[in-house]
Amino acid sequence: EEEFKWLLQEEVHAVLRQLQDILKEASHRFAFPTSGSGGAVKQENFVLSTSGTDQVKGVMTLQGDALCQADVNLKMPRNNQLLHFAFREDKQWKLQQIQDARNHVNQAIYLLMNRDANYQFKTGLEVLKLMDAVMLQLSRARNRLTTPATLTLPEIASSGLTKMFTPVLPPDILVNFYINLNKLCLTVYQLHMMQPSTTKNFKPAGGSVLHNPGAMFEFGSQRYEVSHVHKVECVVPWLNDALVFFTVSLQLCQQLKDKISVFSSYWNYRPY
Repeated sequence: EEEFKWLLQEEVHAVLRQLQDILKEASHRFAFPTSGSGGAVKQENFVLSTSGTDQVKGVMTLQGDALCQADVNLKMPRNNQLLHFAFREDKQWKLQQIQDARNHVNQAIYLLMNRDANYQFKTGLEVLKLMDAVMLQLSRARNRLTTPATLTLPEIASSGLTKMFTPVLPPDILVNFYINLNKLCLTVYQLHMMQPSTTKNFKPAGGSVLHNPGAMFEFGSQRYEVSHVHKVECVVPWLNDALVFFTVSLQLCQQLKDKISVFSSYWNYRPY
C-alpha cells in the first residue's frame, strides 16, 4: 500500500514532467521561430526528386505548416517538352496534416499541465484515464502524419491547389501535395482526355492516396484517364524528430499504465 501511494504521489508526477518535456520538444519542431525575427517562422527549402528519373523536379519552401513557394518542372513524355509552374506570389498552401498534428500535441500538453506537481492522484484509475486521454491525442497526431487523406481525382481537380500556379495548370495536369510519415510528397498526374466515341468501359476511380495509370474520372463534362503518374518526395528532418518523440511518449504512457495495472490487480485480488 505504501509503495502504491509513493507511485501515485511521486513516480506518476516524475513521468508527467518527463512527458511534458518531450512533448514540448515535439511541439517546438512544428514551428521554428528564428532568433531576432520577432517570432517569425523560418523558411526551409526542399528539393523533391526521384533517383533515376528527371521527369519531375520540384523545389518547395516550407514555413511551419504552409508551403509558401513551389517550383515544379515537368518533362512531358510525349515530346520531351519542359513545363514550368510556380506558386503565385500571393498564395501559400496550408498542409492541414501538420497543423492537425501540432494541435493534437498541444492538446496532450494541456492535459498534462492540468495535473501540476501539487495535484494528488487518489486512485490508479485516475492515472489510467489521464494516460488514455494523452495517448489518444498522441496517436491522432502520429496518424495525421502517417496516414495521408484519400482523395478522388475530381476532388484533386477541384481543390484550391490547382488555382495556385502561374502559368495556370493545363487541363490535362493535376498536382497534389501531402505528408507521408517524415516526407513531403508531390504527385503529378498527366491525363488523357477520353473521346465521347471511345469504346473503353468507363469506370470512375474511388478515393486513394495515390492513383495509378488507367484510373478514370469525370470532371465538368469531360472524361479523363490517367496516363502517367510521377511522385517525388524528400525527407523533412524535423517531422522525423516529431515522430520519434511521439513513439517515446507513447511508450512512457504505456509503461506507467502497466505499473499502475500491476498494483491495481494486486490491490483487487490481495488475500484477506
